[in-house]
Amino acid sequence: MEKRKFRVTVFGAISTLCILSFAVIAPPARTGDEPVQIQVRADHPGAELRPIWNYFGYDEPNYTYAPNGRKLLNELQALSAEPIYVRAHNLFTTGDGSASLKWGSTNVYTEDASGKPIYDFKIVDRIFDTYHELGIRPDVELGFMPQALSTHPEPYRHTFPNTSVQDIYTGWAYPPTNYDKWGDLVFHFVQHLRQRYGDDEVRTWLWEVWNEPDIGYWKGTREEYFRLYDVSVDAVLRALPDARVGGPETTGPLGDSSGAQFLRAFLQHCAHEKNYATGKTGSRLDFISFHPKGSPALVDGHVRMGISHQLAVVETGFQIVKSFPEFQSTPIILGESDPEGCAACSAKEHPANAYRNGPLFASYTAAIMNQISALARKDNANLRGAVTWSFEFEDQPWFLGYRELATNGVDKPVLNAFRMFGLLRGARLDVTSSGAVPLSDFLASGVRGRADVQAVAARRDREISVMMWNYHDDDLPAPDASVNLVVSGVPADAKRVLVEQFRVDDEHSNSYAVWQRLGSPQQPTPEQYRMIEAAGRLEQSASPEWKDTTNSDLKMNLALPRQGLCLVRISW
Repeated sequence: MEKRKFRVTVFGAISTLCILSFAVIAPPARTGDEPVQIQVRADHPGAELRPIWNYFGYDEPNYTYAPNGRKLLNELQALSAEPIYVRAHNLFTTGDGSASLKWGSTNVYTEDASGKPIYDFKIVDRIFDTYHELGIRPDVELGFMPQALSTHPEPYRHTFPNTSVQDIYTGWAYPPTNYDKWGDLVFHFVQHLRQRYGDDEVRTWLWEVWNEPDIGYWKGTREEYFRLYDVSVDAVLRALPDARVGGPETTGPLGDSSGAQFLRAFLQHCAHEKNYATGKTGSRLDFISFHPKGSPALVDGHVRMGISHQLAVVETGFQIVKSFPEFQSTPIILGESDPEGCAACSAKEHPANAYRNGPLFASYTAAIMNQISALARKDNANLRGAVTWSFEFEDQPWFLGYRELATNGVDKPVLNAFRMFGLLRGARLDVTSSGAVPLSDFLASGVRGRADVQAVAARRDREISVMMWNYHDDDLPAPDASVNLVVSGVPADAKRVLVEQFRVDDEHSNSYAVWQRLGSPQQPTPEQYRMIEAAGRLEQSASPEWKDTTNSDLKMNLALPRQGLCLVRISW
């Protein structure tokens, strides 16, 4: 029976322990409409299941302390006991602290009439005080260029979305007029944060240099970026010798792309070339970062995701890193890991982005995290995290189709996928699924035939959690997947267990669907707001139920909608 009454349509009418290792073993393919058999072996715990999903980022740092930004950060911090890392652009950008799409500023650096530096940390403190108070760990991005240091200071502030994305690279994207002044800025910035928050805290942070220097974000040469990197790292380490520094945050390294060429050249520089700051050979590199993105498209009136493209970029990046013996064990962070490349490009202007409002973004997130982890194991990559470049945008219309976790203070369905991730705690369990699409198929063609019906499971103390999803690249109506779930090896003393089911689909944990039912109001009444806000939370599909186990097995039959997620929590 068709269940997808509210599917997303075109807008308007339309250390390796940190890998979240949750790929499943794929038995032979199913045929026809056979039920999917998912088996979880609770008596085969593996290593501790550590997350890669707990990294988030955004362009506009001033949203950090806005009411809805602070609210969202508090929700992210509450996802699990694991620390949440946050990366933001524009921490050095000149301006009055006002924000707009793809823009923010702190005015941390200006100069007096004689060219003497003036450091002002008031806005920076508002940003980092918020992180500190909420227990968020910053992934501190050193950028962009203050106007007083830019070799091309005018024009400085761009006017996106009143201009194209290609035209946003204004004065903030240029090299410094004086690298010594840039190094002093970095040193005083890090020193200030160390003094304000203390060594114990800042040692847990990450520090990196710039963003996507292989494209318009950096208007200098490749060698000028290497100099910027060396000078920046030297300044960070002078202020904080225990800092973990990294880069280069290039675009997707696929084939002979600019990202691939730049990443190889950067690793060569860090391994073998002269350091611009110290004169010695090589540069400090504690983690390596690059950006894998997918490529959704509008096909015959519906959204088709491009998950295979994103995975191909991840695999190429891993292989490039692996080709340098010096860095084969260096941690990797996917600095922006998303279904496509422009968070601030709405579905109104880009119809393929209509996936962002409903459950498809959530199921894609589950499937991609699973396969990225599988790639890391296959390539023996030391993957530490995958940054979801999604946050929230202030003063924007409801559900305009931005890539965000919340709209107007209301959580979107994708945030509930992360809440499910947060419930997976303890040791990873062996899982098999007859509905699993193999990694090789994901890489070759994505999920264009049968759906990917998979699961990940974890066990701690007296609790087992199983997260399942039903993902397909094409956002089209489809029958529910019938799932036979067997959790075997339940402890002998757990004769009777409490079972809870949490859902994300068209009917559950879906603020977008409720907003549509209410007539898509752009100015909801207080009562409507409460209804939409409540629908944005992770929802149980039924009341908790006590079930008997049989010979240490728990068996359940479930219906899992297309693009839906279900987390079953078993406790005793």
